[in-house]
This record gives sequence, structure tokens and C-alpha cells, in this order.
Amino acid sequence: MNNQDENSVSTPGMLAYSGLAIAFLITFFPVMKNLFQTWLTSDDNSHGLLILPMSLYIVWNHRHAIKKAKIIPGRGGMFWVTTATLLYLFGHLASILTVGYLSFVLTIWAVVWSLYGKEIFRVLCFPMVFLLLMIPVPSQFYSMATIPLQLIVTKYSALIISLCDISVLREGNVLHLPHQSLQVVQACSGLRSLMALVTLCAIFAYLTLTSNLLRSILVVSSIPAAIIVNIVRVVSMVLAFQLWNLDLSKGLAHTIFGVGIFFLALMIIILFRGILAKWDVPSTAA
Repeated sequence: MNNQDENSVSTPGMLAYSGLAIAFLITFFPVMKNLFQTWLTSDDNSHGLLILPMSLYIVWNHRHAIKKAKIIPGRGGMFWVTTATLLYLFGHLASILTVGYLSFVLTIWAVVWSLYGKEIFRVLCFPMVFLLLMIPVPSQFYSMATIPLQLIVTKYSALIISLCDISVLREGNVLHLPHQSLQVVQACSGLRSLMALVTLCAIFAYLTLTSNLLRSILVVSSIPAAIIVNIVRVVSMVLAFQLWNLDLSKGLAHTIFGVGIFFLALMIIILFRGILAKWDVPSTAA
């Protein structure tokens, strides 16, 4: 009997899987509804709309590897399914949305492990981990991370500006210049654009690299890239005002400038990917 026959599913099995899928959708419908509303209404989380379609595309792209893999239900699978379900109930009762979102993803992992085993779980590891990016970043994390990032951007922006022979005094996240004071607000910390950049970077890494290690390195590189381009943003705004009396902090100019900065971050990632590609070894399990 070949692998395709071994992995074929009988009619009762299909009915069982269909029932499981329906139960999953009914159980997690409130979570999925909240997620979709958040993606549509929040600029910081709109990248979430890309995650599920891209994950399904990656699964489809792995269809041949899935057919070849042996289906051996994972040991302890029901334990992980139960744990993920209890986590969902806790999040629902405590009204902690992030816990509900996390349990949604963990339940998918647990079901795949429980029904199909480690071989298929390994094949689908990347698209399942990718699902984590659709979870909105908790506001508490934004609050904790924003101020340190603001200070980093402000500090190094002040240093570069001073090297351009422009008098500057840094006070927290405020830059005092000869003819203006510039506050490095949350949008200039790089955090708001970071998740969208991480998402695009993960997609780009999957499509252009085969090593999971190099893919991970490229995704992590989006963090310093976001910080670097926002330092460039602040320095450019100061130089434009000081040298040409051009205000890039408001209006259409600010919007166009912001888009340009985001594309600069993408260019940095593309260049870094070119460096990583030198160590990339083609893999049959990509």
C-alpha cells in the first residue's frame, strides 16, 4: 500500500473531521469575529488580513510533502487539545482577548499534532507559527516598548544631527533645535510599523529562502531595520526644516514621506536577504 492510500480518509473519517471543523468554528467564532473587526478598524493590526490567506497558501504549497508524510497521531495530543481549550475558557471568562486569540492558534497546533502526528506537524510548522502574527499586540506591550524605542530613536537622531553641524539639545524624547523643537512621538518610534514589517518580512523570507534558520534571522532583522529607518525619518525631517524650511511633519508631505521610509525599510531587508542567500542551501522540505 502506498503513502497516498495510507493517508486516504474513509467516509466516516471525513464525517468526523467535518464535525470537528464545525465544532471548532462554532467554538471560536467570537474570537474570529473580534480578530476580523480589529484588523479592519486598527491601522496597527491591519496586516492581520494577510496572515490567514498566506498561511493557507503555504499549506497548499506543501501539499506534496503532506501526501508523503506518514499520519501517526501525536502522543499526548488530547492533552494539548484540552489545555488549549481550557486556556480559551479562561480567556473568555476573564475577558482577556489576547489569551483567547492565543488559544485559537494553539488549538490549531494541538489538533494537527493530535490527528496527524509529528511528520505533518513539522511540514506545517512555518504556516502554523506564522499564524501568531495575526494576534494583535497587547496595548500593555505597546506601552512598555514605546518609550524605550522613542528614547533610542531620539538619542541616535540627536547624535547624527550634531554631526551635521546643527546645534541640538536632547531632553527625553524632545529635540530642541535653533528654530524649532521636535518631539519624537510614538509613530516615530518604529513600533507601529514594526508588525506590518515583520509580516511582510516573514512572507518574503518564506518565498525567497529555504533554510528555516535564515528565514528566522531575516524576520528578526526587521526589528533593527524599523529602528534604523525611523532614525533616518527624524534626521531627514530636521534637515529638511533646517536647510530648506520644509515641514515634513504634517499634511500630504508627511504621508508621502512615511511611505518612502517604509519602502526604505523593505530595501534594507532585501539587501540583507541578498547577504543571507549566500549561505542558503536548497531544501526539499522548503
